[in-house]
Amino acid sequence: MNEFENEVVSRIEGYAMNDELMRAGVNFMAESTKPKYSYNFSWQGRPIIQYPQDIVAMQELIWSIKPDLIIETGIAHGGSLIFNASMLAQLDMCEAIETGKMLDPKISQRKVLGIDIDIRAHNRAAIEAHPMASRIQMIQGSSIAPEIIKQVHAIAVNYSRVLVCLDSNHTHDHVLAELEAYAPLTSKDSYCVVFDTIIEDMPADMFPDRPWSPGNNPKTAVWEYLKTHPEFEIDKSIQHKLLITVAPDGYLKRVS
Repeated sequence: MNEFENEVVSRIEGYAMNDELMRAGVNFMAESTKPKYSYNFSWQGRPIIQYPQDIVAMQELIWSIKPDLIIETGIAHGGSLIFNASMLAQLDMCEAIETGKMLDPKISQRKVLGIDIDIRAHNRAAIEAHPMASRIQMIQGSSIAPEIIKQVHAIAVNYSRVLVCLDSNHTHDHVLAELEAYAPLTSKDSYCVVFDTIIEDMPADMFPDRPWSPGNNPKTAVWEYLKTHPEFEIDKSIQHKLLITVAPDGYLKRVS
Protein backbone atom coordinates (compact mmCIF):
# COMPACT_ATOMS: atom_id res chain seq x y z
CA MET A 1 0.00 0.00 0.00
CA ASN A 2 2.85 2.40 0.69
CA GLU A 3 4.08 1.99 -2.87
CA PHE A 4 0.56 2.54 -4.24
CA GLU A 5 0.05 5.64 -2.08
CA ASN A 6 3.37 7.06 -3.23
CA GLU A 7 2.30 6.52 -6.83
CA VAL A 8 -0.94 8.41 -6.14
CA VAL A 9 0.97 11.36 -4.66
CA SER A 10 3.32 11.38 -7.63
CA ARG A 11 0.44 11.34 -10.12
CA ILE A 12 -1.34 14.20 -8.39
CA GLU A 13 1.82 16.29 -8.35
CA GLY A 14 2.10 15.63 -12.08
CA TYR A 15 -1.45 16.83 -12.68
CA ALA A 16 -0.59 20.18 -11.11
CA MET A 17 2.15 20.70 -13.70
CA ASN A 18 -0.01 19.60 -16.64
CA ASP A 19 -1.36 22.90 -17.97
CA GLU A 20 -3.59 21.25 -20.57
CA LEU A 21 -5.21 18.98 -17.98
CA MET A 22 -5.71 21.89 -15.59
CA ARG A 23 -7.35 23.96 -18.35
CA ALA A 24 -9.64 21.06 -19.21
CA GLY A 25 -10.91 20.99 -15.64
CA VAL A 26 -11.49 24.75 -15.58
CA ASN A 27 -13.27 24.60 -18.95
CA PHE A 28 -15.55 21.81 -17.76
CA MET A 29 -16.48 23.82 -14.68
CA ALA A 30 -17.31 26.86 -16.82
CA GLU A 31 -19.38 24.86 -19.29
CA SER A 32 -21.22 22.79 -16.68
CA THR A 33 -22.17 25.63 -14.31
CA LYS A 34 -24.76 27.34 -16.53
CA PRO A 35 -26.81 24.17 -17.19
CA LYS A 36 -26.77 23.44 -13.41
CA TYR A 37 -24.91 20.14 -13.70
CA SER A 38 -24.49 19.90 -9.91
CA TYR A 39 -28.26 19.98 -9.40
CA ASN A 40 -28.65 16.52 -10.94
CA PHE A 41 -27.40 14.46 -8.00
CA SER A 42 -28.89 13.21 -4.75
CA TRP A 43 -27.72 11.39 -1.64
CA GLN A 44 -30.05 8.83 -0.10
CA GLY A 45 -33.06 10.46 -1.73
CA ARG A 46 -32.28 14.15 -1.08
CA PRO A 47 -30.84 16.58 -3.67
CA ILE A 48 -27.24 17.30 -2.70
CA ILE A 49 -26.33 20.03 -5.24
CA GLN A 50 -22.63 19.13 -5.32
CA TYR A 51 -20.22 17.83 -7.93
CA PRO A 52 -19.51 14.11 -7.48
CA GLN A 53 -15.79 14.84 -7.19
CA ASP A 54 -16.31 17.04 -4.13
CA ILE A 55 -18.61 14.43 -2.60
CA VAL A 56 -15.81 11.87 -2.90
CA ALA A 57 -13.30 14.33 -1.45
CA MET A 58 -15.54 14.93 1.57
CA GLN A 59 -15.88 11.18 2.09
CA GLU A 60 -12.10 10.85 2.15
CA LEU A 61 -11.74 13.71 4.62
CA ILE A 62 -14.43 12.38 6.95
CA TRP A 63 -12.90 8.90 6.94
CA SER A 64 -9.46 10.34 7.67
CA ILE A 65 -10.49 12.89 10.32
CA LYS A 66 -13.25 10.83 11.96
CA PRO A 67 -14.99 13.95 13.27
CA ASP A 68 -17.41 14.02 16.18
CA LEU A 69 -19.15 17.10 14.81
CA ILE A 70 -19.62 18.47 11.31
CA ILE A 71 -20.79 22.09 11.14
CA GLU A 72 -22.41 23.06 7.84
CA THR A 73 -23.73 26.47 6.80
CA GLY A 74 -26.33 26.30 4.04
CA ILE A 75 -28.90 23.50 4.05
CA ALA A 76 -31.06 23.87 0.90
CA HIS A 77 -32.71 20.47 0.27
CA GLY A 78 -30.60 18.78 2.93
CA GLY A 79 -28.59 16.40 0.76
CA SER A 80 -25.28 17.43 2.27
CA LEU A 81 -26.65 17.05 5.79
CA ILE A 82 -27.82 13.54 4.93
CA PHE A 83 -24.49 12.74 3.29
CA ASN A 84 -22.46 13.93 6.27
CA ALA A 85 -24.74 12.11 8.71
CA SER A 86 -24.46 8.88 6.73
CA MET A 87 -20.68 9.13 6.78
CA LEU A 88 -20.75 9.59 10.55
CA ALA A 89 -23.05 6.58 10.82
CA GLN A 90 -20.50 4.51 8.92
CA LEU A 91 -17.77 5.63 11.32
CA ASP A 92 -19.91 4.49 14.25
CA MET A 93 -20.66 1.19 12.55
CA CYS A 94 -16.99 0.50 11.84
CA GLU A 95 -16.02 1.34 15.41
CA ALA A 96 -18.78 -0.93 16.68
CA ILE A 97 -17.44 -3.79 14.58
CA GLU A 98 -13.91 -3.16 15.83
CA THR A 99 -14.91 -2.99 19.50
CA GLY A 100 -17.75 -5.52 19.40
CA LYS A 101 -20.08 -2.97 21.01
CA MET A 102 -23.09 -1.86 18.98
CA LEU A 103 -23.95 1.81 19.41
CA ASP A 104 -27.51 3.13 19.37
CA PRO A 105 -27.55 5.96 16.75
CA LYS A 106 -29.98 7.89 18.93
CA ILE A 107 -27.29 8.28 21.59
CA SER A 108 -24.25 8.56 19.30
CA GLN A 109 -22.16 11.60 20.06
CA ARG A 110 -21.41 12.13 16.36
CA LYS A 111 -23.66 14.84 14.96
CA VAL A 112 -24.14 17.15 11.99
CA LEU A 113 -25.15 20.73 12.78
CA GLY A 114 -26.74 22.64 9.88
CA ILE A 115 -27.42 26.38 9.82
CA ASP A 116 -29.56 28.18 7.26
CA ILE A 117 -31.33 31.53 7.20
CA ASP A 118 -34.40 29.93 5.61
CA ILE A 119 -35.16 26.25 6.18
CA ARG A 120 -38.18 25.63 3.98
CA ALA A 121 -40.93 23.67 5.72
CA HIS A 122 -41.02 20.89 3.11
CA ASN A 123 -37.24 20.47 3.30
CA ARG A 124 -37.25 20.38 7.09
CA ALA A 125 -40.03 17.79 7.04
CA ALA A 126 -38.13 15.58 4.58
CA ILE A 127 -34.89 15.82 6.58
CA GLU A 128 -36.64 15.09 9.86
CA ALA A 129 -38.33 12.05 8.29
CA HIS A 130 -35.06 10.63 6.96
CA PRO A 131 -33.40 7.62 8.66
CA MET A 132 -30.35 9.84 9.35
CA ALA A 133 -32.42 12.45 11.19
CA SER A 134 -31.30 11.40 14.68
CA ARG A 135 -27.77 12.53 13.81
CA ILE A 136 -28.84 15.95 12.51
CA GLN A 137 -29.55 19.21 14.31
CA MET A 138 -30.74 22.28 12.40
CA ILE A 139 -30.66 25.94 13.38
CA GLN A 140 -32.61 28.55 11.43
CA GLY A 141 -31.09 31.99 11.25
CA SER A 142 -28.28 33.94 9.63
CA SER A 143 -25.00 32.09 10.03
CA ILE A 144 -23.26 35.37 10.85
CA ALA A 145 -25.79 36.65 13.39
CA PRO A 146 -24.16 36.94 16.84
CA GLU A 147 -26.87 34.89 18.56
CA ILE A 148 -26.50 32.06 16.01
CA ILE A 149 -22.69 32.08 16.30
CA LYS A 150 -23.00 31.94 20.09
CA GLN A 151 -25.38 28.98 19.84
CA VAL A 152 -23.08 27.06 17.50
CA HIS A 153 -20.05 27.66 19.72
CA ALA A 154 -22.00 26.44 22.75
CA ILE A 155 -22.75 23.18 20.93
CA ALA A 156 -19.23 22.74 19.52
CA VAL A 157 -17.58 22.97 22.94
CA ASN A 158 -18.84 19.46 23.64
CA TYR A 159 -16.89 17.93 20.74
CA SER A 160 -13.20 17.21 20.23
CA ARG A 161 -12.89 16.65 16.45
CA VAL A 162 -14.73 19.22 14.36
CA LEU A 163 -15.00 19.57 10.58
CA VAL A 164 -16.48 22.79 9.15
CA CYS A 165 -18.20 23.30 5.77
CA LEU A 166 -19.21 26.78 4.57
CA ASP A 167 -21.78 26.83 1.76
CA SER A 168 -24.38 29.55 2.26
CA ASN A 169 -24.30 33.14 0.97
CA HIS A 170 -21.29 33.36 -1.35
CA THR A 171 -20.39 37.06 -1.09
CA HIS A 172 -16.92 38.05 0.11
CA ASP A 173 -18.14 39.79 3.27
CA HIS A 174 -20.49 36.99 4.29
CA VAL A 175 -17.96 34.20 3.81
CA LEU A 176 -15.24 36.19 5.56
CA ALA A 177 -17.59 36.68 8.51
CA GLU A 178 -18.34 32.92 8.51
CA LEU A 179 -14.63 32.15 8.48
CA GLU A 180 -14.03 34.43 11.42
CA ALA A 181 -16.95 32.83 13.27
CA TYR A 182 -16.52 29.14 12.53
CA ALA A 183 -13.04 28.36 11.20
CA PRO A 184 -11.57 28.62 14.73
CA LEU A 185 -13.81 25.68 15.71
CA THR A 186 -11.93 23.46 13.26
CA SER A 187 -9.79 20.90 15.07
CA LYS A 188 -6.07 20.65 14.36
CA ASP A 189 -5.45 18.41 11.33
CA SER A 190 -9.12 18.77 10.36
CA TYR A 191 -10.48 21.02 7.61
CA CYS A 192 -12.63 24.07 7.05
CA VAL A 193 -14.02 23.54 3.54
CA VAL A 194 -15.20 26.66 1.73
CA PHE A 195 -17.43 25.79 -1.21
CA ASP A 196 -18.01 27.73 -4.44
CA THR A 197 -14.64 29.44 -4.50
CA ILE A 198 -14.86 28.57 -8.23
CA ILE A 199 -16.89 31.78 -8.69
CA GLU A 200 -13.61 33.70 -8.83
CA ASP A 201 -12.57 31.68 -11.89
CA MET A 202 -15.84 32.00 -13.80
CA PRO A 203 -16.71 34.61 -16.49
CA ALA A 204 -17.89 37.93 -15.08
CA ASP A 205 -21.39 37.51 -16.55
CA MET A 206 -21.95 34.02 -15.12
CA PHE A 207 -24.04 35.15 -12.10
CA PRO A 208 -26.14 38.13 -13.29
CA ASP A 209 -28.93 37.51 -10.76
CA ARG A 210 -26.66 36.91 -7.77
CA PRO A 211 -24.86 39.32 -5.40
CA TRP A 212 -21.52 37.50 -5.88
CA SER A 213 -19.12 37.61 -8.82
CA PRO A 214 -15.40 37.46 -9.65
CA GLY A 215 -13.74 39.74 -7.10
CA ASN A 216 -16.54 39.24 -4.58
CA ASN A 217 -16.86 35.59 -3.59
CA PRO A 218 -15.69 32.80 -1.26
CA LYS A 219 -12.21 32.57 -2.79
CA THR A 220 -11.47 36.25 -2.21
CA ALA A 221 -12.71 35.78 1.37
CA VAL A 222 -10.37 32.80 1.83
CA TRP A 223 -7.40 34.78 0.56
CA GLU A 224 -8.23 37.65 2.91
CA TYR A 225 -8.72 35.37 5.90
CA LEU A 226 -5.44 33.54 5.39
CA LYS A 227 -3.49 36.81 5.53
CA THR A 228 -3.94 36.84 9.30
CA HIS A 229 -4.55 33.17 10.08
CA PRO A 230 -1.39 31.12 9.52
CA GLU A 231 -2.95 28.23 11.44
CA PHE A 232 -4.68 27.33 8.17
CA GLU A 233 -3.15 26.32 4.84
CA ILE A 234 -4.76 25.63 1.48
CA ASP A 235 -4.43 21.92 0.70
CA LYS A 236 -3.95 22.21 -3.04
CA SER A 237 -3.34 18.48 -3.40
CA ILE A 238 -7.11 17.95 -3.13
CA GLN A 239 -8.05 20.27 -5.99
CA HIS A 240 -5.20 18.92 -8.10
CA LYS A 241 -6.46 15.38 -7.51
CA LEU A 242 -10.09 16.22 -8.25
CA LEU A 243 -9.43 18.41 -11.32
CA ILE A 244 -13.16 19.20 -11.24
CA THR A 245 -14.22 20.97 -8.04
CA VAL A 246 -16.30 23.92 -6.89
CA ALA A 247 -13.75 24.56 -4.13
CA PRO A 248 -10.33 25.45 -5.59
CA ASP A 249 -8.32 27.05 -2.76
CA GLY A 250 -11.26 26.11 -0.53
CA TYR A 251 -9.94 23.01 1.22
CA LEU A 252 -8.33 24.65 4.24
CA LYS A 253 -6.37 22.40 6.58
CA ARG A 254 -5.76 23.50 10.14
CA VAL A 255 -2.05 22.87 10.74
CA SER A 256 -1.61 24.48 14.16
